[in-house]
Amino acid sequence: EGNEPGDSGKITYSELLHRVCQFANVLHSQGVRKGDRVSIYLPMILELVVAMLACARIGALHSIVFAGFSAESLCERILDCGCSLLIT
Repeated sequence: EGNEPGDSGKITYSELLHRVCQFANVLHSQGVRKGDRVSIYLPMILELVVAMLACARIGALHSIVFAGFSAESLCERILDCGCSLLIT
């Protein structure tokens, strides 16, 4: 379920695994390796879960930043973690 009351979707474990593996391959092709840090700036959508699981699948650490923070706070959080990639 998303942020809106009527915003929901369904996915099977098999479909989720397929999407996670696809995105893990994308991350790998972008040079993300085990131990790298990745920041994720996404709303509450399925792609957020896919991105988190894809990072875990390749051994990359992920940090989620939410839109509720000011631009300066977001910048500080992203720079402090030393991320190699930002997913938006």
